[in-house]
Amino acid sequence: MLKRSRLILPLSLLTVALAPHAFAATPTVDPRIEQVLTELGKAQSIQAVALSPDGKQLAWVIRRDDKPAIEVADADGRHAHRVSAATTPGSCAESGIAWAPDSRRLAFIANCHVDLTSTKAMQNAIYLADTRGGGTPARLAALQGYVRSLQWTADGKSLGFLYVPGATRHASAVAAAKPAAGEIGVSGLEVQRVASVDVANGTLRELTPATLYAYEFDWSPDGSRIAYTAAPPPGDNNWWIAKLYVQSAQAGADARVLVDPAGTASASLHGLQIALPRWSPEAARIAFIGGLMSDQGATGGDIYAVPAGGGAPVDLTPGIRVTPSWLRWSGPHSLLVSQVSNGQSQLADYAVTGDRAQQQGVHFTVPASIGDGSASMAMSLSADLRHVAFVQSSYTAASEVHVGALGHAPPPAVTAFNAALKPAWGKAESVEWNNEGFHVQGWLLYPANYDAKKRYPMIVVVHGGPSSAVIPRWPGVGYGGAPLAALGYFVFMPNPRGSFGQGEQYVQANRKDFGYGDLRDILAGVDAVEKKLPVDDQRLGLTGWSYGGFMSMFAPTQTQRFRAVVAGAGTANWQSYYGQNLIDQWMPPFFGASVYDDPAVYAKSSAINFVKQVKTPMLIVVGDRDAECPAPQSFEMWHALRAQNVPTSLVVYPNEGHHFVDPTHQRDVLQRALAWFGQYLPATH
Repeated sequence: MLKRSRLILPLSLLTVALAPHAFAATPTVDPRIEQVLTELGKAQSIQAVALSPDGKQLAWVIRRDDKPAIEVADADGRHAHRVSAATTPGSCAESGIAWAPDSRRLAFIANCHVDLTSTKAMQNAIYLADTRGGGTPARLAALQGYVRSLQWTADGKSLGFLYVPGATRHASAVAAAKPAAGEIGVSGLEVQRVASVDVANGTLRELTPATLYAYEFDWSPDGSRIAYTAAPPPGDNNWWIAKLYVQSAQAGADARVLVDPAGTASASLHGLQIALPRWSPEAARIAFIGGLMSDQGATGGDIYAVPAGGGAPVDLTPGIRVTPSWLRWSGPHSLLVSQVSNGQSQLADYAVTGDRAQQQGVHFTVPASIGDGSASMAMSLSADLRHVAFVQSSYTAASEVHVGALGHAPPPAVTAFNAALKPAWGKAESVEWNNEGFHVQGWLLYPANYDAKKRYPMIVVVHGGPSSAVIPRWPGVGYGGAPLAALGYFVFMPNPRGSFGQGEQYVQANRKDFGYGDLRDILAGVDAVEKKLPVDDQRLGLTGWSYGGFMSMFAPTQTQRFRAVVAGAGTANWQSYYGQNLIDQWMPPFFGASVYDDPAVYAKSSAINFVKQVKTPMLIVVGDRDAECPAPQSFEMWHALRAQNVPTSLVVYPNEGHHFVDPTHQRDVLQRALAWFGQYLPATH
């Protein structure tokens, strides 16, 4: 249940037809808001990067002509040029870059029939570009459906990938759900499978059975087997109960369960989630991340390993105070790990001895978000593991490609796509405090043009998840806190219990306790900020998306400290939510039981049950096809607030899922939020 479709309607039609409150149009816009939004829109989005195995070439995916495009350059960023499947650049959406072991061929995915309003099957193709010989990339395979996660075998003879035959939407719970029609849970199921294509002749093989929805996979070192996480369809819902499978890399091969978290093989893993399976170099073990995770792709937990031939999984890192998010074997007894550490990104080495992995050293720690675009915090490495590449962004610098030697310092940027951009907000500062036995950390953005002699309002932004973390990143036009700082607010973004970055015990500390311990952590953090900075406690605001949307609805039932709220894609009533959402499997790990077995634990964290305590003006926004936090939850809260005569407004965005994709809607929701806080929490008296 995390964080943040396609049919574009005029805003006047949007608000009249779908917003119950009398918002005839977007509120009158403060010219400063328009200026901030315009500046945010100037950032060029770098979506992925890949370093060739020999460490001499780079490929990256960047938006050009309003579509993802691929460029290839030397490893130092020079001599960049575009690689495209189309004779007319810009006519195809291209992504999914993967270098062949020979460092010469680059595989990528192209969709040259882009129609985001179509309900027909997607049309994608896999292409191969010869980056040294030039010429037009050759089409390897044309596929009807969704394709992602290209991965070469070590011998360069096959390309594996995740494939949804006949897909009409992206395979993701945050994407807009298909309109409900037919027999629910039966009609129109789309199943993601591990597939491969023979590079010599383009022969397609669907490797995993149609009875399993595959989420991630990894080739064995010799390419003869695959390890993958999977569960019965529907895929959006069942990721939370996925098992780890191993099978021969042949179509129709028997799939063998290696790890079942619902079983009793590992007490520490029981009932939790697994992600990112990775074979050891000698194929003796498979490592993976296991923990309490809110969403597929937002990976975090302890590092586990299981014998590839079968046996009990072992927690290699019990009790650590960081959150591993990505890993790669760097030798038979060593791992390279990307992890969240106290609100920052960290790359570290671990030595594996028997059933324990000990951190041996840290390559670097940065107050920034890093990753190559393939998985959360993933690194792209040369074959000898001596050079690393990733995309980095922070509150001080927008996205750039960073490449360099893997040592004890973060590598430098080799691109300058966004070098001219400067923050419109004030400085960023890490804030730390202790509460109820927990060490808690968060990020604070100062208002633009900060003057220590003045008093300022502050907006608290609660992240989604709850199993996630605020790590500094340059904001886009989508919803976020940085634009508020640009308009004169302090913006406080805490990582309370339930967040990544302080170890798995901390992540699990708000199980069966949503909105209570984490809210106390947040309020203690507000107190800590107010003790050192000129924050006006009478001008506190609250906002968030997904879990942050829930907290924005729930907190005003518990405290009157917040004077204005914007709740994005929130949850008002966990009991009704259980039967409305399309991802109910995420709930028992967090609540301890289903709503039918323990309704009281759901009731105690439902804002609707305490709504008579709410006095705070609340703007509520949601997508009408949100599968994670369905729009009826927002309607329920809006209806209750209106009945209590609490100032409120509900805006529903058409054809949007949990993650808004229409730029018009992304801009509008941020614009409305800024105007709402401007009305109730003016930055100046």
